[in-house]
Amino acid sequence: MNQKYRELVREEYTEHPHLGRPKLTAHLRGLGHSVNPKRVYGIMKDLGITAIYAKPNTSIANVQHRVYPYLLNDIEISRPNQVWCADITYIRVKGGFMYLVAVMDWHSRYVLSWELSNTMDRWFCVDALHSALAYQKPEVFNTDQGSQFTSEAFIDVLKKKGIQISMDGKGRCIDNVRIERLWRSVKYEDVFLRQYASVAELHSGLTRYFHYYNTQRPHQALGYLTPDAIYYSKSLLAKEVTIG
Repeated sequence: MNQKYRELVREEYTEHPHLGRPKLTAHLRGLGHSVNPKRVYGIMKDLGITAIYAKPNTSIANVQHRVYPYLLNDIEISRPNQVWCADITYIRVKGGFMYLVAVMDWHSRYVLSWELSNTMDRWFCVDALHSALAYQKPEVFNTDQGSQFTSEAFIDVLKKKGIQISMDGKGRCIDNVRIERLWRSVKYEDVFLRQYASVAELHSGLTRYFHYYNTQRPHQALGYLTPDAIYYSKSLLAKEVTIG
């Protein structure tokens, strides 16, 4: 029966990732199952899922790793490459979950790089970081306090590039709200509509979607321009001002 509950929770979360423990409990009870919130919480923890709008445990912290302070409270983010951010989310494919990490420019919303993995190890995050740094480098890099981002392998790359390190306050998903909105767009505009059956299909679909997101999808907050238009036009302008 516990496996049945796991599958029901997994299916409902995949369709409605904004649901947390109370609503998932209500969903199971509505199907006629006698479960309590504690049991549903245990299933969610075992599956590694949490509500998309409040996701403090997307990456599990390592208490032995150093945590850096949040640096974005008192600064105006007004240009590309001033602040980058990264985060991890979960995407369901047939037979399980894949983990998706993305690195995004905060100001323009431009997705600089992304990687998929079937495990939560740090290396797919380090690979995404190296790919993003092939473009430029930011002044500040912001993440949550997950062990992938506090790992020595990830931090050392930032330090060697002279990049300031910023981390969200514990349990404060709003500190990295820009990339939370990216995940909502990815899932509601692509993943949930296409229901990818394999990792190969998912990779191909995300390649297509991120190209669309960067170069064709207008953003209201950007004056209905695309992330690509803002990132490259302002980046080039900044270079010209610096050279001049």
